[in-house]
Amino acid sequence: MSADDIRFMALALSLGRRGMGNCWPNPAVGCVIVRDGRIVGRGWTQPGGRPHAETVALAQAGEAARGATAYVSLEPCAHHGQTPPCAEALIAAGVARVVAPLADSDPRVSGLGFEMLRRHDIAVTTGVLADDAARDHAGFFLRTEQGRPLVTLKLAESLDGRIATATGQSKWITGPQARRLVHGMRARHDAVMVGGGTARADDPSLTVRDLGIDRQPVRIVVSRFLDLPLLSQLARTARELPVWLCHGLGADPERRHAWEGLGARLIPCAEQGSQLDPGDILRQLGEAGLTRVFCEGGGSLAASLLAADLVDELVVFSAGLAIGGEGIPAIGAMGVERLESAPRFRLVEVARADNDVVQYWTRV
Repeated sequence: MSADDIRFMALALSLGRRGMGNCWPNPAVGCVIVRDGRIVGRGWTQPGGRPHAETVALAQAGEAARGATAYVSLEPCAHHGQTPPCAEALIAAGVARVVAPLADSDPRVSGLGFEMLRRHDIAVTTGVLADDAARDHAGFFLRTEQGRPLVTLKLAESLDGRIATATGQSKWITGPQARRLVHGMRARHDAVMVGGGTARADDPSLTVRDLGIDRQPVRIVVSRFLDLPLLSQLARTARELPVWLCHGLGADPERRHAWEGLGARLIPCAEQGSQLDPGDILRQLGEAGLTRVFCEGGGSLAASLLAADLVDELVVFSAGLAIGGEGIPAIGAMGVERLESAPRFRLVEVARADNDVVQYWTRV
């Protein structure tokens, strides 16, 4: 592994991140083609997952790809889907070497892309920035290996862990810079998810705003009884931007019909006690193709995901104000009686967003 390998793979990974939230169910892959130390082609997976990063980079490189090295942020695909295998495209282009961080977790590909390249005498180097790539592709890997998307839980709370006053007032606990960061996080996920209580109290649009981004995430509301206002922002825009509603099997048929008439996609989910089963919710979202879900609460939904050990990343915005014990807690009841049974996270980074503090955590 050379310094150039690390440098060009870092670029391939950064290019791949441009596709995050925009190419599900495919992984967000980047590709850089280098010949004689000069970049002759680069690309990333395009909206909807096609064309793949290698196809874009090879088209840009043209004949300069012959004898070059291709840096790809995930093993090139080896199966025929809606597009031919990228491994075949690299072979046809005459590249001499392929560098990738790790194998694809999709059983249709895993190891087969590397094998195909080697059979055609193309040198293959793996393991370059593998940890970085594993983080970038964590959602894709979770979907292919466990059948569910990665879940990032975002909390915006007061110093004493409240997300609203006792009367429900929550706008705004954090400042403009923190809210802008949240919009950037939404853009890097396939979907934004909230509970029914948050949807009723806040009437959110759940869109990405003020970043110059056209593409919008899927908007998901978890509501057991579908008791959501039919004149809300989500209802008014369901035909323009996707709205998915996860509901219980006993939801009012008239409510179901009304939301379907508005253009929403309904997802019946199993129930677990008095709430929807979070594991079944995520399994169905995985079946629908989602790889990365950004959950913005509220407290009950956050608690159910945490209690089920289904939160992979935790982002906590803390503002410099205190609301008091009568305020609404950021996380609802979880039934934790012993500390050893409480979900724990590892601190990754602490940053400042004007007067707010941002903490980034990952599962232990």
